[in-house]
Amino acid sequence: MAVTPDRRRRRLAATLAAACACAAVNAPADTAQARTPDMPHDTARLTGAQRTVLLDATRRFRDVKQAIKAGYLPTKECVPGMGFHYAKPALAADTNIDPTLPEVLVYNRAPGGTMRLSALEYFRADADQNLKTDEDRPTLFGQPFNGPMNGHPLPPGQPPMPIHYDLHVWLYQPNPSGVLATDNPDVDCR
Repeated sequence: MAVTPDRRRRRLAATLAAACACAAVNAPADTAQARTPDMPHDTARLTGAQRTVLLDATRRFRDVKQAIKAGYLPTKECVPGMGFHYAKPALAADTNIDPTLPEVLVYNRAPGGTMRLSALEYFRADADQNLKTDEDRPTLFGQPFNGPMNGHPLPPGQPPMPIHYDLHVWLYQPNPSGVLATDNPDVDCR
């Protein structure tokens, strides 16, 4: 039986549901740890099952051409401590957070100048666009997003970024600050 995109998506969704259920019920205390918004990201972790779901869903994007083909738009500017952000506008405009569909892919230059996938970034615009409220703070695998925060500068001609929440997952490049830290001290834009 051929594996169609719809069948693959259903299988990933089933795996994700199982991973979340397992993590919530069966995970040892030291396997996964949810954090509060004021807790440092270096103390938060993902379970092996959660990592597997994310890797299975995004592995094809290690080839930047596949990300572009899937609708992720490249940027020309490297953000210090992060890298080059490739956003998918349709996902960024959506209020749904789906672990298998990150709104942003973060790349860094590898030796030879090729782009290497480093992190996934999940994004949601703040519903009331008020920096002083956070009742709509999203979570991913029990991990609260950072924010609300002001939008970041965008290239000329792009609409301004709204007040938003985001969460980085350093899945493809180790981050000494933590797998869910915003910045990675090993990322250098030079």
